Amino acid sequence: MIALLLRDIRLATRAGGGFGLSLAFFLIVTVLVPFGVGPEGGTLARIAPGILWVGALLACLLSLDRIFALDREDGSLDLLATAPIPLEGVVAVKGLAHWLTTGLPLTVAAPVLGVLLNLPGPGYGWLTLSLVLGTPALSVIGTFGAALTVGLKRGGLLLSLLVLPLYIPTLIFGAQAATRGAEGLSALTPLMMQAGITFGAAAILPFAAAAAIRVNLR
Repeated sequence: MIALLLRDIRLATRAGGGFGLSLAFFLIVTVLVPFGVGPEGGTLARIAPGILWVGALLACLLSLDRIFALDREDGSLDLLATAPIPLEGVVAVKGLAHWLTTGLPLTVAAPVLGVLLNLPGPGYGWLTLSLVLGTPALSVIGTFGAALTVGLKRGGLLLSLLVLPLYIPTLIFGAQAATRGAEGLSALTPLMMQAGITFGAAAILPFAAAAAIRVNLR
């Protein structure tokens, strides 16, 4: 399992693996927003948590189709499906690798990019905490979507259409937690809801994703 995790991390961080692409996209979204809504500091401060969360969510989408596609192309997925390692464990490891190479870097970069959007001082910690709790859900849900479309050619667009509606609750509670924290209000309730989504997805979706992979490999 550790060898599989290290392999996926190496594939993601090499050229064209999606690691730098996600961060670059996140930066571009953050830089373009002030050009679209204007440089007024109060407006940017008010929308900063939501914009940063939307940017992180869309950046996660860019690398989802690579989670199983490379394994499908070189035949590794068939070997993993017949290996003594439970397929549910393989799915969980791939979700973890996606979070380590996409969700975690986005979480680290978000406070830095928050400076460009005039994010209020109290909001930095709450934004980081909401991303730490929420981005694992994005990776797990994305892994499930990738498993559903692994056997389809050009399934990237379909993957986005399947995953985006499932991302909405995480986006709502994550942005709400960061916004309330930036305004000096209690963010405990949205953070608890977000944590519940993450733990629920991590407990259920690896089994659903493994079942989808078995169907696609038949």
